[in-house]
Amino acid sequence: MKIFYWAPWIGNVGTIKAVINSADILEKYSKNSIQTKIIDAVGEWNMYEKRNRYISLSKIKFHNYLPKRGFLNSRLSYLIIFFFSFVPLLNLIKKEKPDFLITQLITSLPLFLNYIFKLKTKVILRISGYPKMNFLRTLFWKIVSKKIYKITFPTKSLYDQFKVLKIFDEKKMYVLSDPIINYNEIIKLKNEKNIPEYVTNQNYIVCIGRLTRQKNFSFLINNFAVIKKKYKDYKLIIIGDGELKEKLVSQIKKFGLYKDIILAGHQKNVYKFLKHAKVFVLSSIWEEVGFVMVEAASCNVNIISSNCKNGPEEFLLNGQGGFLFKNNNSESLNTAFEKFINSSEEELFQKRLVAKKQVKKFTFFPHFQSFMKVIK
Repeated sequence: MKIFYWAPWIGNVGTIKAVINSADILEKYSKNSIQTKIIDAVGEWNMYEKRNRYISLSKIKFHNYLPKRGFLNSRLSYLIIFFFSFVPLLNLIKKEKPDFLITQLITSLPLFLNYIFKLKTKVILRISGYPKMNFLRTLFWKIVSKKIYKITFPTKSLYDQFKVLKIFDEKKMYVLSDPIINYNEIIKLKNEKNIPEYVTNQNYIVCIGRLTRQKNFSFLINNFAVIKKKYKDYKLIIIGDGELKEKLVSQIKKFGLYKDIILAGHQKNVYKFLKHAKVFVLSSIWEEVGFVMVEAASCNVNIISSNCKNGPEEFLLNGQGGFLFKNNNSESLNTAFEKFINSSEEELFQKRLVAKKQVKKFTFFPHFQSFMKVIK
């Protein structure tokens, strides 16, 4: 059986890791009875290892030159990838005849090809994040839905929302958690000795994510300025890079907190930061589950999270596994932090334990089992 993945990306998103892991998992646990390939549209997968895993649409690689920052720039890049890949992707599917094509991120092209042409390949739409259901997207998905083989969702809450929308046939809809956690890898990464000085022997809050509007770090910095007045020994470490970096730097300088708020940039190994953190905070305006939240739970770190759509409440079991605050609400965040500070060690341990149990569904073998149910 041949399974291809179509997931061209612009920015460094968690879906990249999920796609690579999923492709590896299917081959490993099927004992190579399933062959997987990730389609490289414009060179976005060039930097990753296992080059035999990827199948290239073109010799022309211009991913690094695509405009990426900002809404309009990203949409322009999506259009460029759509039109540049139209014929090559169609030819590839006709030539290779994969049994399944898993489509994520820029999904419109394979869905359009599947609808227009009589392709034998079964297309599975993998809906990630929190898609904005505007008129055009709703209409497009309704039109092409009859020819989509299955539709998967990373969370039950997102599944339930689409169930109400009635865009897709309910019999085609499945919950399929992302494969995020490999405990063997985490043990090695957590114990890496090369740790920055600003991490050791410090009380710090850690946040991880791209420096974009979605992650809402500006809101978090504003609130940390309030927290810092009462809890002077705390620091805030934000791991990630992105288009809002200069704005966040200016904000930090404005509060005079450049010694207490550290923009650590993109880090290949976030586990060594999570291992020593007092608490992990997710401030996102929207999030599916948040890969970093699952990673934090796997490292036994207490979690404070916004109750944003679509996955944090589900993952934390409505607060049993962490401290929830109202999305984008300063008073609610400060209250959640106070609850964290004033909780007993036993209460904190119980929340960590609940969150840790939730991690299981995001490990490798459960993903394989769920995936096999989808394709069978």
